[in-house]
Amino acid sequence: MASQFVESIMGQVTMRNPGETEFHQAVREVAESIEVVIQKNPAFAKMKVFERLVEPERQMMFRVPWLDDKGQVQVNRGFRVQFSSAIGPYKGGIRFHPSVYLGIIKFLGFEQIFKNALTTTPIGGGKGGSDFDPKGKSDNEVMKFCQSFMSELFRHIGSDTDVPAGDIGVGGREVGFMFGQYKRLANCYTGVLTGKGLEWGGSLVRTEATGYGLVYFVTRMLQDRKTDWKGKRVTVSGSGNVAIYAVQKIEQLGAKCIAMSDSNGYIVDEAGINLNTVKRIKEIERGRIKDYVGEHKKAKYVEGCSGIWTVPCDIALPSATQNEVDEAGAKALVKNKCIAVGEGANMPSTPEAIQVFQDNGVSFGPAKAANAGGVATSALEMCQNSMRLSWTFEEVDKRLNMIMNAIYDQCTQAAEEYGMKNNLVAGANIAGFLKVAKSMMAQGVV
Repeated sequence: MASQFVESIMGQVTMRNPGETEFHQAVREVAESIEVVIQKNPAFAKMKVFERLVEPERQMMFRVPWLDDKGQVQVNRGFRVQFSSAIGPYKGGIRFHPSVYLGIIKFLGFEQIFKNALTTTPIGGGKGGSDFDPKGKSDNEVMKFCQSFMSELFRHIGSDTDVPAGDIGVGGREVGFMFGQYKRLANCYTGVLTGKGLEWGGSLVRTEATGYGLVYFVTRMLQDRKTDWKGKRVTVSGSGNVAIYAVQKIEQLGAKCIAMSDSNGYIVDEAGINLNTVKRIKEIERGRIKDYVGEHKKAKYVEGCSGIWTVPCDIALPSATQNEVDEAGAKALVKNKCIAVGEGANMPSTPEAIQVFQDNGVSFGPAKAANAGGVATSALEMCQNSMRLSWTFEEVDKRLNMIMNAIYDQCTQAAEEYGMKNNLVAGANIAGFLKVAKSMMAQGVV
C-alpha cells in the first residue's frame, strides 16, 4: 500500500498533469524509492524539494509549420521541457515520433534529471521533441522540418543553457540540419547540440555510447553473479543505435545475440544475428527488420513485438521503447531462466514486470543507470567542444567505461545504505536524487 508521502505527491502530479500516464509512472517510481531519504532528511520535506522537482522549471510547446515536397503545408507540434538546472545546463535528447506528446516529453525529461546526475558530470535534466515522423520523408522534407523546428527552439537553448541531443527519430542527419539552422539564426558556432558529425565538433564513441554503456553496466551485474558474457544467449529488442552497438559490444565479449526487433516485428536467428546485415538494412537502406530473413534463410520473422520476450535467452536488453516489457513478458523471461535484464531504452519495463524480475532474483539494471552512456558521452562531447579538442576513440571509450562503473557503484552503495541491498532501481533513484536535492538546498528556493 502506498504511503501518505507517495499519495500526496501523486495526487498533486495527476491533478496538474491529467492524462500524462508515462509521466505519472516515472514520478511514482522515484517517489516510492526516495521516501526513505525524505524520512531521514526532514529538511528535504520542509523545503519541498521533491514537490519542486516534479514541476518543470520551464516547458515550451510550439507549432512547427513546413512545406512538403508537393508544396503542401504541414503542421506539427514541437516541445522542449527544461526540468532541472540544479547541477548544470539542461541536457536531454530530441525525439521525433508520432507518439510524442507533452506527457512523453515530461516523463523523459524527469528521468533525465536523475540519469544525468548519476553520470558524475555537471548537467541538468531536459527533453524535447515533436510528433513529426521522419520515416518515409525525403531528406529535403526532413531538412525543412528541422529548420522550422529550430527556428523556434533556438531562442531557448545554448551551450551553457540547454544542450539537446538526438533520440528516437533524430540521428546525425537531423542533428546536422538543426545545428546548421541554429548557427545561422544565432550567428554563433558553439557546442549547442551533441551527436554532431566528427568533422564539425562531434565526439568519437557517441554513436556507440548508449549500447556500449549498457553492456559495461550489465557486465558489473554479471560480475556480482560470478559470471560474464562468454557463451551467453542474448535477446535485444530494437534495431537502432542502442541495440546495434550493444550487440556489437556483447559479441566482442563472447556472447551471441539471437533476436532483434523493430516496431513491426522481430527476427530470431539461433546461429547468431549477423550484425553487418542489420546495420546495412537499418542504417543505409532504412529498411525493416523483416528484410533480414531474405538473406538469412534459417532465421525466422514474427509479426508483432511482444513475443520477442518468449525467445529463450540468458540475458535480455530491452532497447526499443517505453513499457515494451509487461508482466507477461517478464514471466516468460523468468520461465526461460533469464538471469539479467538491462534497460537500453527509457523505462521499457512496466512496474509489474520489474516486480517479477525482483521477486525471482533476476538482476535488473534500470534505464536511468544502465542507458546513461549516451548522455555521459554527450557530456564528454561538450567538454571537447569547450576545450576545442578531439579525443581518440580509445580515450572516450575509457572515460565512458569509467563513468558506467561509477554509476554502478553509486547505485549499489545507495541501495545498501538505505536498506535495499541489490535493488538497483532504488539505488539509482536515491543516488541521483541526493545529488540534485543537495544542490537545490544549497541554491535556495528557486
